[in-house]
Amino acid sequence: MAQSKKAAKEADKVSSDPSVASPPAKLANKEYEKELARLHIELVKLQEWAVQTGAKICIVFEGRDGAGKGGTIKAITERVSPRVFRVVALPAPTDREKSQMYLQRYLPYLPAAGEIVIFDRSWYNRAGVERVMGFCTDEQSRQFLKSVPLVERAIIQSGVILLKYWLEVSEEEQTRRLEARIHDGRKLWKLSPMDLRSYERWYDYSRARDEMFIETDTGVAPWHVVRSDDKKRARLNLISHLLSTIPYKEMPRAKITLPKRQKRGDYREPDYSFKYVPEKF
Repeated sequence: MAQSKKAAKEADKVSSDPSVASPPAKLANKEYEKELARLHIELVKLQEWAVQTGAKICIVFEGRDGAGKGGTIKAITERVSPRVFRVVALPAPTDREKSQMYLQRYLPYLPAAGEIVIFDRSWYNRAGVERVMGFCTDEQSRQFLKSVPLVERAIIQSGVILLKYWLEVSEEEQTRRLEARIHDGRKLWKLSPMDLRSYERWYDYSRARDEMFIETDTGVAPWHVVRSDDKKRARLNLISHLLSTIPYKEMPRAKITLPKRQKRGDYREPDYSFKYVPEKF
């Protein structure tokens, strides 16, 4: 419990405590790309280790709208195999799913041997958006918070490495990012009517987050809070932490040498009118 209260207080300090030291200057793109490339190599090693050892890894991403979850997940997955690193982002539940035990629809997506599953939002929707926006009752949310530590303990006891990350963005930075989406045609899809309604209820989400930490920031499955006002630093810090938490190692593999190609023999290029894509660039 003490750890839970401390996590909640630390998250509040990110955006509201003037005594917290000013963040360092934003990273230059060159420095960011260099460090990210190094981390990508380590993620590939993690991938090979998971496949060869049969490790099961589950990573949960939560945070307010605009906290940078999607960009961080993309940074993790852009150089690894989608057959090993699977991203799960479930849509709204169907009527059938609504009639099930709440956690039931998430269980089939948990990792099997050699898989790394990333939840872009997760069962913690019940503690956040569903509670704040009235999609569940207060009693349903309270029951969820009491039961989920038991479920997570069972998941871990089954051999799954479970990591939970909360990306914490300040009010000012969230406003800047959401306003940028309004004026950027590439990002309009990220701004739903629900996002606008959620934006109004900053402190309702703060209360929901605080209670979630108190009930579910356990010694077995702790929450790791990432300051995300600086997206580049947040991505690097989170990936570095992820790698430091999992006991992977570089696996041996045979040296790769390209074989010789076959000779042309009697093959001739066809006299065929290929439909090439127009080369505008």
